[in-house]
Formats: sequence, structure tokens, C-alpha cells
Amino acid sequence: MSNFWHTLKNNRTKIWVGAITLLLVLYLVVSLQRSLLLLGDPNPVAKGIGAAYLVLPVVGAWALIRELLFGARTEQMAKVLEAEGGLPVDNLPRTPGGRMVRSAADAEFEKYKAEAEAAPEDWRSWFRLSCAYDASGDRKRARASMRDAVKLFRDQSTAAGR
Repeated sequence: MSNFWHTLKNNRTKIWVGAITLLLVLYLVVSLQRSLLLLGDPNPVAKGIGAAYLVLPVVGAWALIRELLFGARTEQMAKVLEAEGGLPVDNLPRTPGGRMVRSAADAEFEKYKAEAEAAPEDWRSWFRLSCAYDASGDRKRARASMRDAVKLFRDQSTAAGR
């Protein structure tokens, strides 16, 4: 039984992603069904609302697929870096609440920024820079750096014929 709890703890994020994805898919299916009902109504205003409402499931499905692929590629890159021993080490001091000490994260950030500037075509440096942005509390730049890493990783994987 303890093996079950260990597996559950290790896959907690994936379980939450699956649950949220399932709820979003349910919402998108209901939205699609409602938009089709409105499109079948003889009233032109209802048809217009149905056509506008049809956009929601399309955009929602696109966003869902995009985010799931982003997560899968990020996980794939992390596994490659882990196998290579290239993941950033989480050894920053923390506050009593568990957050990283901002000044220490900012000091460590400079190292990863210089690495990414020295090797702008290496997805590994952008991945590590993304982790440094995240540790410094800049989620927007962390996500942008990770998107750059994903693009470079995908381009290199395509060029290598994987």
C-alpha cells in the first residue's frame, strides 16, 4: 500500500492536470453542443449567438492542446537534462515559508543569464534560464524562456531526425 501512496505523491501534478483537462474537455463538449442547438434555432439572433459561441470550443481546444504539448516537451527536456546531469541544482536558501530567498535567486540568475547569452542556440541554457527566472519570481519571463527552449529543442530534434 505504501508503494501506491508513493506513486500517487510522485504523480500528483499529472493527476491534477488530467482532472483539469477532463473538466475543460467536458466544458468544451457542452459549449459545442449548446452552440449547435443555437445554430439550429430559426431565430437569426440565436443563430448569431450560436455562431459566436462556436468559437469557444475551438479556441479552448487549441489552447488545451498547445499547453499539453508544452508540458510534455518541457518534461521531455527535463528528462534529457537529468540524464546528462545538467539540471540546475536547487540549493538556494529558503524563507521559513518555503519560498526561495529572492536576493540569492537573483544572484544565481546572473550565472544562467550569462550562459544563455553565450549559447543562444542551446536549448539547455534557455531551460536553465527559465528555471532561474522562476526562482527569481518572474513567471512571465520564465515561461517565455521555456518557450524559446522548447522551440530550439523541437528544431534540434527535427534536424537530428528524431
